[in-house]
Parts: sequence; structure tokens; C-alpha cells
Amino acid sequence: MRASNIRFRRLLLAALLLVSVNSFGQWKSYIIGKKGDTLNRVDLKGRQQGPWVIRQEPLRGERGYEEEGYFEDGARMGNWRRFSLEGDLMAIESYRWGMKDGKQVYFNLEGRPTREEMWRAIDPKSPYDTVPVRDLNDPSKIVRYQIVKVEPSSYKHGKWRFYSDRDGRLEDTQEWVMNKLKTADDELLPIEVSEGVEGKRNTVKKEDAPKEKVKPKEVMDFEKKHSGKKKYDVRDGATGG
Repeated sequence: MRASNIRFRRLLLAALLLVSVNSFGQWKSYIIGKKGDTLNRVDLKGRQQGPWVIRQEPLRGERGYEEEGYFEDGARMGNWRRFSLEGDLMAIESYRWGMKDGKQVYFNLEGRPTREEMWRAIDPKSPYDTVPVRDLNDPSKIVRYQIVKVEPSSYKHGKWRFYSDRDGRLEDTQEWVMNKLKTADDELLPIEVSEGVEGKRNTVKKEDAPKEKVKPKEVMDFEKKHSGKKKYDVRDGATGG
């Protein structure tokens, strides 16, 4: 019975070693973390995979830092955190397809946020966006949506907030739309449907505006003479029946 147990344990150990070899055999390189987990994995195609910890030493006066986050097929995905080499939180960034996407927050040495950014990443496999085309006469109405091709990149998109480094109070806000800073002049400006998304704005030149008709002097004198009086009859030359 004892010999049988020893044989079983040997077989179990061999199986575990085989699984371990196969598991690590799929990685070109990796490191073992302090907790025993596998970090900084590079697959056989040279792509970064899974959880990573990246350390940057101080260089040319720039502070050093450590980043921790997740890679998927060589691209950053999800939340990434950046710490000073002393362990202070410096930033929380969000990634998609290896590009910034969503809310990013940056902190000062006291741990207060100094800046909040909003970004939008475009899928490299489907670099298209859907934009509204508004009515010429009523810009508040959307007549249709049009699909346009865009550069697969990360765009400033949404509200940015800037805080005082001294007391943390909100100092400024910005509104971005696909890398363009939104201003008051951009509010509901219509786009000509015939021109598509890149069409001209519905503007009217001063010289193209309809001119007011000038009344003859005799008509103006007549209207002035009868202003405020009871309506008068005008004969048209027709004879009564």
C-alpha cells in the first residue's frame, strides 16, 4: 500500500512538472513576481501579454516611475497605474487597443488630482465614426447619421478639468470633440446635407442677403398722410353690376 502511494505521488509530480513546462513553454520570456505570479510575459511572436510592471529610472532630470497594467497582443488594455519610485500614485490611465481611451487622472505629490482628461480611441480594425447631419433650417434637428472614415488614433474627446496644485480647486474646464476644442461658435451650426459631413456651414454673406425694397416717394407720402386713420377704399376701375 505504501509503495502504491509513493508511485502515485511520483506520477502526480511528473504530471505537474509537465503542465508547468508546457505552460512556460509558450512564453519567449517572463519573470516571476514577489507573490509567485508570472509577469512581463512575451509570447513566441514577440508580443507582450498579461500583467506587466515597467520600471523607468530617473533620466536627464526627469523623475523615475513604475507602471503596472495589462497587455493584450502587445497593446495596452484597461487601467494602468503609474507610481513614483517612492510609491506615490502619479496617474491612473485607461487604454484600449494600445491607445488612451476614457478618463485619465493625474496627481500631485500630495495625492490630489491636478488634471482629468477624456480621450477616445478608434479601433484600428474598424476606423470609422458615425456623425450626425443636421437640418439646414433647424440645427437642433438631426436629419440622418453618416459614417465617415477617421484615422485610427487616440483623440481628445470630452470634458477636461484642471485643478489648482495648491488647494485642489477647479480652475478651468475644456470641451473637446475629436481633437478640436469646442467653442461657443460651434453650438448647433448646421451642415449642408448635400455636402455631407464635410459640407459648408449654413452661412449667408451680407451681399447675398435679400435687400429691402425701396418704396417710391409718392407711396411713402400717401401712407404717411393716412397713417393712423381708418382704412380707406381703393377703386380698381371695375364697374358695378
